[in-house]
Amino acid sequence: MFPNSPVDSGALNSLIFYLSVLGLILFVGTLLRLKVGIFKKYFIPASLIAGFIGLLLGPYSLNVLPAEMVATWGSLAGVLITIVFAPMLIGMTLGNSKEASKFAVPQVMYSYLGATLQIGIPLIIAGLILIPLFGVNQLFGTVIEIGWAGGHGTAGGMSEVFTTLGWGDGSSIALTSATLGLLIGIFGGMIIINIGVKKGYTSVIKDQSQLKTAKQADTSEKVASSYSSVNSNVVESFGFHAAIISIAILLGWVLQGLLSPIIPGLPLFPMAMIGGLIVNIILSKTKYFELIDRHTLQRIQGLALEFLIVGAVASISIPVVIEYAVPLLILTATSILVLVWYFFYVGPRMFEKDWFEHSIVNLGTLTGVIAVGLMLLRTVDPDMKTDAAAAYALRAPFFSPFLGGGLITALIPTLIVAYSSLIVGIGFLAISALILVLAYVFGIFRLNRRSVRQSVNKSA
Repeated sequence: MFPNSPVDSGALNSLIFYLSVLGLILFVGTLLRLKVGIFKKYFIPASLIAGFIGLLLGPYSLNVLPAEMVATWGSLAGVLITIVFAPMLIGMTLGNSKEASKFAVPQVMYSYLGATLQIGIPLIIAGLILIPLFGVNQLFGTVIEIGWAGGHGTAGGMSEVFTTLGWGDGSSIALTSATLGLLIGIFGGMIIINIGVKKGYTSVIKDQSQLKTAKQADTSEKVASSYSSVNSNVVESFGFHAAIISIAILLGWVLQGLLSPIIPGLPLFPMAMIGGLIVNIILSKTKYFELIDRHTLQRIQGLALEFLIVGAVASISIPVVIEYAVPLLILTATSILVLVWYFFYVGPRMFEKDWFEHSIVNLGTLTGVIAVGLMLLRTVDPDMKTDAAAAYALRAPFFSPFLGGGLITALIPTLIVAYSSLIVGIGFLAISALILVLAYVFGIFRLNRRSVRQSVNKSA
């Protein structure tokens, strides 16, 4: 049940050296992010820049870094993603405000619709076209939702899942998909914003001359990003929170062991998140719940995520990407068309007011990361005059733990192995249709909006 042999000290020394080099590359990536204009303008994360530096120096390019080092970085992703997910539900409390819930419902339904479409359509395309014509793996259709909505962190973290289920190339393809999604979110989002302003769809910005790329300080004043909730004479606060995360991971490990006979290939990280929920429920019944500082947990998550992204991107297998280039481009083009329909057709019919602003923040998140979604929103609503940002924030606890890299995302590959890409794709497309029906029944989705311009005029 437990490992019965110690880890070789030489292997540990090698791991420390590999992590040190990874940290050096991240530092260089940070300097480039701070100094290079195009990186600053389009909010390219330092970890992504560092990952591409590692890829350039790796065995498939300049061959400066040894293959063993890069392979170790790639393997770390499966470990680090568990640290990212374990504290996700620890320290969280949900308000009881009915008004807040009602406020967030359209955003929740719109987000779920976008994610289920991003799962269902690619899986159907893979099942009907790509698998028969190109002989790709049954899991190929998962790389869109894993890479786009999940981002580079989820794409890298799923490497162990892909390997366990017999598709070791999956992580490289998912990471490439994540990079494409990030570019589509940034540049495609700006194109859509310009179209929206020109046609009068936006609520705040009324002229293209008012458009400015959302500014974000690259450095900030020295403010507290976490708080010490435990006296340092007792225990270092980061150590205390790391201990809580460790308990969540141990509980997740037990859950994984119990469920693995029923669900083969079940990854650890969603189980660690459920372990965190168990920890949260138990501690919330005690006075020690007040010792949890969400900001400290987020700092630990952020540390793991930064190193995860650098290592995962640096370990992308370029020959594998070239091999799958054509089917990946077909899947990407199809997903773009679905996203455009989702934005321009569903958006104005789902949101009664400020539909463009509510929709654009979701578009950025579904293709890239939260930062891209907020950047696009700040571009069309610089002073946050609409309710889009608040509604988007309220929807997070109801969406993030499940899709866009959450529990459901992690389980989809296992479902595909059991039932096939086509069957699972049809199932998620049916869920998308059900979401639209429910939204219509409850008066959230309105078919009588004959045009997006009518919706704009109504909300003005």
